[in-house]
Parts: sequence; C-alpha cells; structure tokens
Amino acid sequence: MAWAGNQTLISHFILLGLFTHTPLHLFLFSIIMIMFLVALSGNGLMILLINVDSSLHSPMYFFLSWLSLMDLMLISTIVPRMAADFLLGGGSISFTGCGLQILFFLTLLGDECFLLAFMAYDRYVAISNPLRYSVVMSRRICWLMVAWSWLFGLVDGLIQAVFTLHFPYCGSQEIDHFFCEIPSVLKLACADTSLYETMIYVCCVLMLLLPFSVISASYLRILVAVLRMRSVEGRQKAFATCSSHMMVVSLFYGAAMITYMRPQAYHSSKQDKVVSAFYTMITPMLNPLIYSLRNKEVARALRKLLGRCPCGGGH
Repeated sequence: MAWAGNQTLISHFILLGLFTHTPLHLFLFSIIMIMFLVALSGNGLMILLINVDSSLHSPMYFFLSWLSLMDLMLISTIVPRMAADFLLGGGSISFTGCGLQILFFLTLLGDECFLLAFMAYDRYVAISNPLRYSVVMSRRICWLMVAWSWLFGLVDGLIQAVFTLHFPYCGSQEIDHFFCEIPSVLKLACADTSLYETMIYVCCVLMLLLPFSVISASYLRILVAVLRMRSVEGRQKAFATCSSHMMVVSLFYGAAMITYMRPQAYHSSKQDKVVSAFYTMITPMLNPLIYSLRNKEVARALRKLLGRCPCGGGH
C-alpha cells in the first residue's frame, strides 16, 4: 500500500472472475476447460500440419499458421489464470501482472486485426491477379506483413498498458471481470479518466476500422472478380477458399466491435464478460475447426500425417 494525500493507493487488484461456485457455474467452467483444450490441440495441430506438409507451404497457410499461433497465445494469456483463480480461490493479481496481461492481450488482439486484413489482401491477389501472385506475395513480403502486424499490436498494447496503470488506484480493489480488461480496470481509478477513455475509444475504432476497411475492400474486389469468371468450378473454388476467412473475420470483428466500439455508457459488467469470453475463448477454438473442416487441403494433410503415425497392433 502507498499513500497519496489522504487516500491509500492499492498495490494489487482482485479479479472477481467469470463464475461463482454453483453447480451451473461448475458445469460452465468444465465446458470452458474443454474449449481451452480443443483450442490448444486444434491450433497446435494447424501449426504442425502447415510446417510439416509441403503442399501447405503457400502464403495463405503461412498467414494461417501465424493466426493459429496468435490464437494459441491469446487463449493461454486468459484461461489458465482464470482457471487457477476459480479452482484455488482468491483472484489476487499484482499491478505488474495486470499490466502484463493488458499488454499481451491487446498486442495479440491488434496482431489478429492486422493479420486478418493481410490475409484478405492475399486472397484478393490470388483470385484477381493470379499470374503475379508469386511476385506480389513473395516470402519477404509475407514476413514483412507478419512483422508489421506484431509491431502495430505491440505499440498499441504498450501504450494502453502504460497509460492505464499510470492512474492512481484507491478504494476498491475488485475488478468485476475475469481478466484485466481496460474498461473494468479504469472504473477503480481515483482520477478523472474521461479524456483517456475517449482516446482509447478513438484508438480502438481506428485499430478495428482500418484493417476492416482493407478486408471489406479486398472482398468487394474479390466478389467482382469471381462474378466475372466464366468457369462455374472456378467460382466455387474461389468462394470455398474465401468463405472460411470470412467466417473467422465475422466472429472476431463482430465480438471486438461490440466491446470496443460502444460508448462506455452502454456497457454492463455481465454483458462485457460474455462478449469477452466469446473472442478470448470461443473464437480461438472455432478458427482451426472452421479452416480444417471447410478446407480440403488441410483435411488431406491431416490424413497424410495420421497415415504416418504408428497405430500399434499389426505390422
């Protein structure tokens, strides 16, 4: 504890969590743990398949392997801590721990925003300009796109984590959330945060709308290119390739926009928790399932990998 005038500044927070210890909440907690294991195994398997199968060594799958890694890191930033707090009780988290959680969470969230935009641009080039695809989407360009995604996310995460913990916090230590999400943390600040909240709102709108505008423009151009195709088979293949990405974009951006593009006055604690659970747990679990179930090349690579594995029994 530290003192600021007549106020005692708190040195740590207490996360109230997502569940209480009731039979229904124990059941929901079990479901979340199953989702966590599915997300870990699904994203881990996607990374493995893309790295070991040469037929998946293309820009689209290169980006997909990074998306799987980001999803893996995102869910691991939130769920293990939440599970430990629920099982062991307490929920105490230090200032530093809270700052690191904000940093990792926002960095990964920003990474995914920009990576999904680059993935949409990749599909646009592949369908609209296939003859120049290998030149436009060279390995160097792909690595630069991934690096820029990480850089944008890291800068955003650092700025918001530092500024959030710059405020003095006194009085209640209880964050009504299952992780250190900025709107919930700022409610405990004993200073006027209205200007900073407005800046966060503008920043989040830009971080979401800039990549989303690239995605929208890319898919509009893709739609025009597909409608001009004379081959029915070519149209079907183009739509099949893009539909998985569009599903992932809809899930991710839909939940993120509900959380970060609504004014603070329209937020409620229960609603924020549900929406946050969606894009921190459900989306990372669904992404590899969407790509594997709707993608013949991934399914073929999985069958090939399983065929290599010794199954025991006969020789």
